[in-house]
Amino acid sequence: MEEIIFPNQIRMYRRLRGRSMQELADHLNVSLSAISKIEKGYRRVDQEQLVRIAEFLDCPLQELFVNEQNSQQEIVLAWRREQERRNKINEKSGLKTLGAGLRQIRNEKNLTLIEVAESADMTLSVYHRIEMGQREVSDKEMKNIAKALKMPVDELKSEIKDLDEKGFLEEIIQRNDAKYKLLSTPRGAIASFGGNLLESTQISVFGTAGKNGNVIIDPEEEIKKVPCPVSLQNKKDAYALNLCTRRLGNLLPARSVLFVDPQEPVSVGDIAVYYISDTEAEIISVREDESGQLYGIRWNPDEKVTLGNDDLQRLQRVVFISL
Repeated sequence: MEEIIFPNQIRMYRRLRGRSMQELADHLNVSLSAISKIEKGYRRVDQEQLVRIAEFLDCPLQELFVNEQNSQQEIVLAWRREQERRNKINEKSGLKTLGAGLRQIRNEKNLTLIEVAESADMTLSVYHRIEMGQREVSDKEMKNIAKALKMPVDELKSEIKDLDEKGFLEEIIQRNDAKYKLLSTPRGAIASFGGNLLESTQISVFGTAGKNGNVIIDPEEEIKKVPCPVSLQNKKDAYALNLCTRRLGNLLPARSVLFVDPQEPVSVGDIAVYYISDTEAEIISVREDESGQLYGIRWNPDEKVTLGNDDLQRLQRVVFISL
């Protein structure tokens, strides 16, 4: 599952609703300490948890994100201070150089972020932050990354040092700094799962309202085009969905766009597009019962969707959502 760490207003909404931290912890099946870190923006949450938090607090999902127009000033200032603190730590520890070096070497080997992340036994968002120079790397993680890049650890470190001394990494560091500045600035509740920056390449958006909250997806009926996420730019089968169903209730605003990657495997906790015919689909949350069998949940009202083994081939993963 994609993970995201973000400035949030979870604590404010929890108090407004008169709910305790323990109640939220029980709802997510996590510890009280985990809730405290989530509310402070220090702990990552996945797509499923984010949706469940919005359900629990009975608020639109986009309202959980800090934005300069509506958020309390102290929350925005606290987040900015935290970003400044992390930037100073990163500059002192050389994480930017390490991240830029890993990106350069990965590109030279024609490997994708996903390929390296999976081979290194990391989530995509964790490895992405390492390449962005925004996360420390343990010795064990460094060994896993080196193995994913098919290099001995010492050789990997030596090559990064050599690239840095020759000045090959400065441009990458500058690009990363520019991207991180955009990603770490509260911007009117605009966010994307997984923290991927949107660039200028366009991707097709489909989807019109069907019966019972279903979505009609006709490949010949493009609704519009929107900027394509970086991770999808080389994937011909990727597409986006216009949020034209109210089966998600107030969790997402009507202007939301769901980005779908048919090549990505679907797992527990993912939000997925479930095709009930060639052109009609349901948006579901993928769950797992005690026997290990996958099933889906639709919202507003809640409805269980039984998934047989053949049905799993009809699932396509929503990799992130633009609000």
